[in-house]
Amino acid sequence: MIVGVHTPEFAFEAVPSNVRAAIGRLGVRYPVALDPKYGTWDHWGNQYWPAKYLIDADGQVRYIHFGEGEYETTERAIRQLLAEA
Repeated sequence: MIVGVHTPEFAFEAVPSNVRAAIGRLGVRYPVALDPKYGTWDHWGNQYWPAKYLIDADGQVRYIHFGEGEYETTERAIRQLLAEA
């Protein structure tokens, strides 16, 4: 399952209708939570954007990547977790 979390940097990015429009424009097909108070961001101790966290079926964090790139490595990690599930 993929869940996106949008933590806005600017005020206009915290407006739900703006986020909904951007999700539609970008063709995002997975659910996206809006985190304007940085609850999720802070819980994970996040400091970078974008950030990817892969969590296995037991709730264990198995992969973290900050920033752009490493797409092939991320893909391999996703495939490994799917194979285990």
